[in-house]
Amino acid sequence: MDTAERFGPAEQTPAQRQALLDEVEAHKAAQGLPPLSPFGQRLYRRYVAGELSLAECSVQLHQHYGRA
Repeated sequence: MDTAERFGPAEQTPAQRQALLDEVEAHKAAQGLPPLSPFGQRLYRRYVAGELSLAECSVQLHQHYGRA
């Protein structure tokens, strides 16, 4: 699956994907929520690299933390 199919229009490049994650983390911090776990950080590095989509990250997070 190529990048255009795997990622939305605002997440086509690694820089765009990193900017989206930075925005999410800033929003979480503003709400007093904890930062990503080490497992989450590894997944999101793979997302930024283009190895995983956000949907694939979500599936792996749910499997890792035992949520269906």
